[in-house]
Amino acid sequence: MNFLTCIECNNTYPLSDPIWRCSCGGLLDIEFEAAFPIKKIAERKPTMWRYREAIPIVEDKNIITFDEGFTPLIPVAFNERSVLVKQDHVFASGSYKDRGATVLISKIKELGISHVIEDSSGNAGCAIAMYCAKANITCDIYVPAKTSPGKLAQIEHYGANVDRIMGSREDCAKAALSAAAGHYYASHSWNPFFFHGTKTFAFEICEQLNWEAPDTVILPVGNGTLLLGAYIGFSELVLAGVIEKIPKLIGVQSTNCAPLYKTIKSDLPEVSRIDPKPTIAEGIAIAEPVRGKQIIKAVKESGGDILVVNDSEIQNSLLSMEKNGFYIEPTSAATTAGVNKYLENRNRNDDDDDELIVSVFTGSGLKYKKMFRKKNND
Repeated sequence: MNFLTCIECNNTYPLSDPIWRCSCGGLLDIEFEAAFPIKKIAERKPTMWRYREAIPIVEDKNIITFDEGFTPLIPVAFNERSVLVKQDHVFASGSYKDRGATVLISKIKELGISHVIEDSSGNAGCAIAMYCAKANITCDIYVPAKTSPGKLAQIEHYGANVDRIMGSREDCAKAALSAAAGHYYASHSWNPFFFHGTKTFAFEICEQLNWEAPDTVILPVGNGTLLLGAYIGFSELVLAGVIEKIPKLIGVQSTNCAPLYKTIKSDLPEVSRIDPKPTIAEGIAIAEPVRGKQIIKAVKESGGDILVVNDSEIQNSLLSMEKNGFYIEPTSAATTAGVNKYLENRNRNDDDDDELIVSVFTGSGLKYKKMFRKKNND
């Protein structure tokens, strides 16, 4: 049952084929039969690789790991409401993207590939560069020229080749896609193995909740690497009979770059084209998400929704989280601002105080050097 499949033409390929897209040009997904031997899992090291039977790497010797994963899930106060928040900003490279990178680079090593291409607004580039460094795989990371200096420095210090692209995030993606015509594309949006790393987010949450699923999961969404990964993970847990249903998935976008919000609110058949504006939440500033239709499908099937928050709300949430001891980056604060908005809407429409809500801190504030301060109105 384990194979690559094209979402456009339904063509299939063995997982051992060194390809990142179908011959028709379509996106690939992975059909994979995940297993969850609960007793064995409980005896293993507290890393995401404890779910070994659910991760599509054939031989253990190919695993490239920093013992990542199994991040804390702790209660965080949002006004008077407590929400469980996954601490994925504590990963080795400083973001949850390590989940996808460890699986993808392990697969790349297994395929015998020695050079890869990736494009990123920062965090995915850092993660891919870090794992490539450990695997002795060379990589070219394409980034928008305006990427945060802290993230650029991190990528370069891992020894990656950095290509700064003038223009939009979409211009950067197009440049990388063109370069990938002759190389393997270690893309966190195109390459399906990345999503089979981020899906461990769902596994960890359920195990930390005694193998129960939460009611609602609130996540940032740009290219959808975490939201789609969570959807895959919860779906595999349902299929294996571990949990009964997929939680309601709530995606959060920036008001200044919200193609998925516009699409779902207008009930459009295709992802809406937008005119993006700058936002401090650079990690989700994706005007043309390549897996946009899949994201919308996942949200709808879970009974979820897409919310938007503006830069002022993001900044206020960032400062609030810092005063509570959490040093996160603005993109991560977009998610916490989304939690606030979800709770405001829920309080007006729903009296269910038993709803179990989980969210996430996606990236460390150490990656973002700009300092925000509230204006003194005294």
